[in-house]
Order: sequence, then C-alpha cells, then structure tokens
Amino acid sequence: MYKNRNLDNSSIGSINENWTKEALFYEYTTAADPIGNGIISEIPLKEFNPELYDSGETRIVKLDLSNELKTKYAATSPSLLAHFIRINTNDSISTSPNATSELYYVISGRGRSKVNGQLINWKKGDFLTLPSGSVSHHTALEDATIYYILDTPLLNYLGVKATEARFKPTLFTAEQTKAKLDEVVNAPDAHLNNRISILLNNQNFDQTLTITHVLWAMFGIVPAGSDQAPHSHKSVALDFVVYAAPGTYTLVGDKIDPITKKIIDPIRVDWVTGKAFITPPGLWHSHHNESEEPAFIIPIQDAGLQTYLRTLDIQFTHYN
Repeated sequence: MYKNRNLDNSSIGSINENWTKEALFYEYTTAADPIGNGIISEIPLKEFNPELYDSGETRIVKLDLSNELKTKYAATSPSLLAHFIRINTNDSISTSPNATSELYYVISGRGRSKVNGQLINWKKGDFLTLPSGSVSHHTALEDATIYYILDTPLLNYLGVKATEARFKPTLFTAEQTKAKLDEVVNAPDAHLNNRISILLNNQNFDQTLTITHVLWAMFGIVPAGSDQAPHSHKSVALDFVVYAAPGTYTLVGDKIDPITKKIIDPIRVDWVTGKAFITPPGLWHSHHNESEEPAFIIPIQDAGLQTYLRTLDIQFTHYN
C-alpha cells in the first residue's frame, strides 16, 4: 500500500546544478581597467611580407594572431580577420563566411566573382564589399592577388550568426578611386591636412560615413619628400601598402613631444609594396616618405562600428 506524499512538482526530474560556480567578484580598482593592468592581451605591431602570397599555388593565407590575442578562433585584431588570396589564371576559390562585412582589395590581376548567382567583374585597384549571406565563387582571368578583410572574429566573440544583409554588393572601381584621390591631392590646402586621402563610403551608412556598418577603408597618398603628422585612434588599423619606394616608413609610439609634436622613441615600420602591417589601437603613428616617388596605403579598420559606438576617439597633431 502506498502512502500519499506532498511533492513539489518543480523538483520532479530536476538536477541539482550549482549555478554559482562560475561567479567571481573583484574589488573595483583591480578590475575596472584590464587594459591598463595588462590583464587583457596586447595587440602587437606585426608585419606580413608579400612573399606570403606573391607566388605559388592558388590559396587563402590567414593573417592569424589568435595565439597573441588568446582567441579560440582565427583573428588579426579582436574584431577582424585579414587574409591574402592568390588565384592563378583559370583557378577559383569559394568564400561563404559568417560575417556581416567582407572587403576585397584587388592587389593585382583581374577576374570575376559569382555572388549569390550574380556576376561581378573586378581588376587591379578595385574594392569590393559583400554583405552577410554572401556565397561567392571567385575566378581569376589572369593571375590575381587580393587583400581580404572580414569581421568574423567579432561575431565569434559574440557567439552569433550574421542573418541580415545591411547593404548590397558594392564595387568601388580603381578609376573612381584614383579620380577622387586626385581631386583631394590637387586641392590648394591639401598640404595642410593631417592625411591626404579619401574614405570609401556606402550610402546606406550616412551617419558613420564608412564603407560598411563595421568596416572603414581609406585610400591615401604620402607624396614624395613629405611627412604626415601623427594621429591616433582607438580602432586597430590593418594597413596595406599599395606602392612604396625605399625610404617610406611609419613611426609608431605611445607619447608625443608637446613642443615638436613628434613621436617620442618611436618604432619604425618600413613600407614595402604589397606588405601588410598592424597599427595597434591608441598609439600615435606618422607617415614619412624620403623617396622621390609618391607612396600609397590602405588602412582598414573596424571604425564603422567604433564610430557608431562613439568610441573611435581619433586625435590629430600638426608639426610646428
């Protein structure tokens, strides 16, 4: 014979889980600034030479700093992953990343991409941006190399999937880019600017004025014999040297001389055509061209996102 018992129905089939085992507490001043305290990993000033991609078989080369950044996924900065792509004539490569923004800059060659059934032709000097959900098949009509940036690490960190396309595939041609830069170069006050450059923008992002809602892309020139004064910003710059003669370089450091406005004890990064390098966030950096030829550079950053969050904090200096 069974006796009736008063049972709490909520406990039937339940498991006594310790829901507090991952909870930690810190005194405010010891945890409020993990960057200043050195708890979070630093972003290194890193260089990637063109030998990584300028010959050999068709392939994608990730510029992966996951060990330095202490991530479980490939990343070049906390939110972005850069690649070099090489596609030999008549070869193809496919891409379908979990990303809200893809950016391709064609270093050399020409080809076409079939993106979600639509065909886009591209050539040296073109920029192409693709939104989330892009399934792409890239074919080279002649040997092609590409600098390729996407924001997959940001989504990996958040643990999310990109589900909504915020813009349509957009091509910025080499001819359009050069014409607009020429306008800026020939402006009478160009020499007074901290940088002589243009920013690429998609009309959907009329508040951030950036190439996608996450990515920011600049095409800039450092004229022969010129120095461009330091500036700084909180976004990481993934820089690509389009062309530079020997004697062109960037100086990077964390302090500015209040009198001369020059960087104190800087690290020098020499420019080489086809080279990529990382400029860490918050550091001052100035560009210098001691050669007799103009040099060109493309910095790509997550400054679309940083601008939207109102955290970019870009600051400029001018030489006395």
